[in-house]
Amino acid sequence: MKTKILFTLLLFIGLTAFSQNNLQIIGKINDARGETITGAIVSIKGTNSYSTTDSIGRFNISTDKKYPLALVVQYIGFKPQEIQVNELTVFPIEISLKEDNLLSEVVVSARRRQETAQEVPVPITVIGGPLIQDAGAFNVNRLKELVPSVQLYSSNPRNTGLNIRGLGSSFGLTNDGLDPGVGFYVDGVYYARPAVTTLDFIDVEQIEVVRGPQGTLFGKNTTAGAFIVTTRKPSFTPGVNYELSFGNYGYIQAKASVTGPIAKKLAVRISFSGTQRDGLIKNITTGKYVNDINNIGTKVQLLWKPTDKIAIALAGDVTSQKPDGYAQVYAGTVKTKRAAYRQFDAIIKDLNYTLPSQNAFDRVIDHDTPWKSGNELAGASLNIDVKLGKGILTSTTAWRYWNWDPSNDRDFTGLQALAKSQNPSKHQNWSQEIRYAGKFTSYLSGVVGLYAIGQQLTTNGTEESGSAQWRFSQSSTSTLWQTPGLFEGYGVKTNSSINSLSAAVFAQLDWEVFKGFHFLPGVRYNYDEKKMDYDRKTYGGIVLTDPALIALRKGVYSDQAFKAQANESNLSGQLTLAYKPINQINLFATYSTGFKPVGVNVAGLPTKGGKADTALAVIKPEYVEHYEFGLKTSPTTNSTVNITFYNTDIKNYQTNVQSPELGVNRGYLANADKVNVRGIELDANIRVNKYLLFYGAGSYTEGKYVSFTNAPLPLEETGNTENGVQVAFKDVSGGRLPGISKWAGSLGGEINLPGNLIGRSGNFFLAVESFYRSDFSSSPSPSQYLNVNGYALLNGRLGFRATEGLSL
Repeated sequence: MKTKILFTLLLFIGLTAFSQNNLQIIGKINDARGETITGAIVSIKGTNSYSTTDSIGRFNISTDKKYPLALVVQYIGFKPQEIQVNELTVFPIEISLKEDNLLSEVVVSARRRQETAQEVPVPITVIGGPLIQDAGAFNVNRLKELVPSVQLYSSNPRNTGLNIRGLGSSFGLTNDGLDPGVGFYVDGVYYARPAVTTLDFIDVEQIEVVRGPQGTLFGKNTTAGAFIVTTRKPSFTPGVNYELSFGNYGYIQAKASVTGPIAKKLAVRISFSGTQRDGLIKNITTGKYVNDINNIGTKVQLLWKPTDKIAIALAGDVTSQKPDGYAQVYAGTVKTKRAAYRQFDAIIKDLNYTLPSQNAFDRVIDHDTPWKSGNELAGASLNIDVKLGKGILTSTTAWRYWNWDPSNDRDFTGLQALAKSQNPSKHQNWSQEIRYAGKFTSYLSGVVGLYAIGQQLTTNGTEESGSAQWRFSQSSTSTLWQTPGLFEGYGVKTNSSINSLSAAVFAQLDWEVFKGFHFLPGVRYNYDEKKMDYDRKTYGGIVLTDPALIALRKGVYSDQAFKAQANESNLSGQLTLAYKPINQINLFATYSTGFKPVGVNVAGLPTKGGKADTALAVIKPEYVEHYEFGLKTSPTTNSTVNITFYNTDIKNYQTNVQSPELGVNRGYLANADKVNVRGIELDANIRVNKYLLFYGAGSYTEGKYVSFTNAPLPLEETGNTENGVQVAFKDVSGGRLPGISKWAGSLGGEINLPGNLIGRSGNFFLAVESFYRSDFSSSPSPSQYLNVNGYALLNGRLGFRATEGLSL
């Protein structure tokens, strides 16, 4: 893998083109006080020709471009300038730069049009490509350290949940029958599988994190927010970038992109990313280190501009992860309400087994089933933008697929309790969005659109018992459990499928009632349909004729088959009032509603009377009611301070719960009657001067079950009985939602100083970033044992950033 990454990077470097130059342009750069500027970069627009100013501010550029031409002058802390040069001059060109300590105005597309982040009456955090690159945030897991309101939980790519403000995905093992509540978009295309959040970013220009329901602006309904990833587009100016990183544990990462015209009106960009790292956990059974990183991906884009009013972009990408990974270490044992012989310590003692370590930080396992997490996502898209009147008509057509090829040791020990556990899946979807965004009159603008997505997912899973299964499944003192070979080789093969269709029409207007005061209504009509088929059949094991032995074995695995169909249509919307009394203040208040589509259970159901409880096959849609008040300010020309207060109520909250039955050990879905999440968010940035920048964010979040009477038992209460009858559910109303920390925050800063290194002018930099979150629950039902302590992370970096050429 390392050889492949390095070879691909060298191939990209080899694509760099050099030109023969014959025209000389000479000049000098000063500041407003007439002092010379050393290290400013002067380039000829539309070419790769550039020069940097020397110790007395002089530059000299060679080029084969003919007059007239434009010079672009850039230097940190100063406003960039573009100078038109129409003919050869005898005297050197004199250029004076003006200082710029202002914060850059970040342009966003969250409302389907280009505007600055401070103008948008929506809570939004924008992370630029340079910060993503410098901070080493090459995937969402690292990016969340910069955005406290974002939570990402992943035990492997399939079982990944992306949440904003604690909402979006059910906490725990992923059930494919639920839709994500956080939309993930790359260049306008919705990525339907949560596994995408574990992949490396490829050539990212900017990421916008939009918080709160956004159903009136986006194709797919998003009840908790959206990630909007924008990659660098093909350019008609030739260019090449490449990056190589090394670290401990054999870490190596290579990134590269090359772009340029291939015809007068056709440009291309080819991008590549590869990451490799050795494993961090030692398997003493095999002698191997597992949980490594083995990622590679590429993206190709074509941009055709037949006229100045039409842009057509065709893109294709493929990304693959093939780690020997996602093994989990032993963290502890909880005593349940079951009989003493059913406690974990008693079970492993009877099997004459000892754990390799009881300290998770030893990073030692003895698993005897290979871990594999093959994760591949790919697709193609066609985006057409047409300037029509005072707006843009956009069509985005996309097709995507996801292949999941796993192998797991689901008993997490060196025992053969579960000899096999894997659920390979294949998913594909198509989507089509057509929308118009623009200014209809001088005071009225908005977005109107149509969207549809069809999805198909199939799973062909295998679960098989091993020689130790009898002791883990033993639920009585009968000696029949010890029958030789009773469970060994006995398992189930599961075939399941989901076919779904989601279609919507949406619109949002922005009416400036009077100067500075905006009235923004939005509406969405959505239709969702899901069809599922679940078929699980037992196989293997010794031939049995004794009804008592057959009953014991069926208690572990039994045949189960059911079908379900559900459809739901709903109307949702929002109303925002925004007022900008002066340029430095933007006030807004929002009331919105939203729906998370109907769900279906496709991981087996608990039994009732020996049969699948099909009443649990369909899960009601979530209904979201949301209030929000925000204040965006620019106290000075070099600072911003934004604060948001919000309250979200959800009826029929979709949650993932565990069943004590082995046949449904991937969990099943249920509805909690009502939950509430509310909180405060703060974002701030300040550029002290042209050399020093600080940025930070903080959040306070409260999340609780208002009503959840049929919750699963907490771990420590498993096996609890009342009057001799086993208790199945518990009322956890008032308990806290999983995955939510009350307090979370990040704070960072960077200092830049101009200088020279290895003959290159540029800036030395030192940056420090910190992240903190308080403790949170990791169980659908609050448990005294399944709480994760609060923690803090500190990241630092230093180096030299050249104005052009090699940076370190």
